[in-house]
Amino acid sequence: MIPWQRIWNEDESARRFSPTRAILYLASLPYHLVVSQRNYLYDRRILKSVKLARPVISVGNITVGGTGKTPCVIYLAQMLGRLGCRTAVLSRGYGGKNPQPVNVVSNGRTILLDAREAGDEPLLIARSLPGVPVLTGARRNLTGQAAIEDFGAEVLLCDDAFQHRTVKAGLNILLTDYNNLFTRDFYLPTGDLRDLKSSYKRAEIIVVTKCRKDLDEAEKQKLIKEINLMNTDKSNSSDIVIEI
Repeated sequence: MIPWQRIWNEDESARRFSPTRAILYLASLPYHLVVSQRNYLYDRRILKSVKLARPVISVGNITVGGTGKTPCVIYLAQMLGRLGCRTAVLSRGYGGKNPQPVNVVSNGRTILLDAREAGDEPLLIARSLPGVPVLTGARRNLTGQAAIEDFGAEVLLCDDAFQHRTVKAGLNILLTDYNNLFTRDFYLPTGDLRDLKSSYKRAEIIVVTKCRKDLDEAEKQKLIKEINLMNTDKSNSSDIVIEI
């Protein structure tokens, strides 16, 4: 955790006024406004989400930091492979230096890019998934189209794509860390939220990751209730999975 975020999140500081906390809160308001407007434009279809010719599964979160997205993507790709689906993984490729709109990290047979070009996480995914093409690029509509045309992909698995709405997903999987549940978090730079808390309603499945191994059934139900209490529209609910 970044030191100035700890000032906000520590329990002892939450009970008293702090000028630093006040400054951080004020700094988060413009960020919250920009994110709200962007989601409003997508919700009203003023900004369009592209629908690709194959099913799209989006895996992501609404916070910065690790929630287990990469292991989840690898697991899903392996599961789809066992079901006989030709899957391709699409990633933004953060950290990669290759500027091309479509970068083939792996063609399913050979890894073609190193960590410097592809980014650490796409390379890890490619190494973990022999037989699965892995592509990176800033615009997933382009990498998705390339995966369909060049590799015959039947399912497109988008890594870290929940908050990126340029491509319409048929299934949205949202991950949230048990130790930093999005319901208790604050917007950047005050906390770790990079999208609206209400955005979780777009998810068909919510996975609570990194839970304690001794988590009992009562605590699981308390977690599920905490997430469900945020949803006032009971006709639009998500399935919640507790990962141990």
